[in-house]
Parts: sequence; structure tokens; C-alpha cells
Amino acid sequence: MSLDERFNAAAEKIKTFTKRPTDEELLTLYALFKQASFGDNTTPKPGMLDLKAKAKWDFWNKQKGKSQDAAKQEYIEYVEKLSASYL
Repeated sequence: MSLDERFNAAAEKIKTFTKRPTDEELLTLYALFKQASFGDNTTPKPGMLDLKAKAKWDFWNKQKGKSQDAAKQEYIEYVEKLSASYL
């Protein structure tokens, strides 16, 4: 199975979780997914009053410089780790 196929399978696996991951786990998943899919964050930073968007932006921005393939691999491993708790 190729890296892209494993990445897509991991993204689908999250939808089968029976419990909701913590906010920090969800933000980490979001950041790794965005880095794997789009690369470095080049969007403008949201205003300080939009707390949800700011948190997502901050988590994605922490991934800056990580290659898309490395982010895909890390995403796959993180989903597998979370699966033990949420499936």
C-alpha cells in the first residue's frame, strides 16, 4: 500500500472512532492533515477574537518546514496511536 493510500485510509479510520478525541488531539490531527495535504501554512493569521480559527492556525503553523510525506507518515502513526483509545 502506498503512502497516499495509507494516509487516505487513516483519514477514513478517524470517522469510525466511537469516542471524540480531546481538543488537543483533534488540533494535532488537523495540523498534520493540512501539512500533509497543502504543505506549509501560508494563510493570514486569524484575528485574536476567533479563538477556534486561531488555535487551528497555530497548530498548523507549528508544522512549518515538515515535508508533506513526513506529515503523512506522522498522521498515519498518530491515528494508529489514537485508535487504541477511541475505537
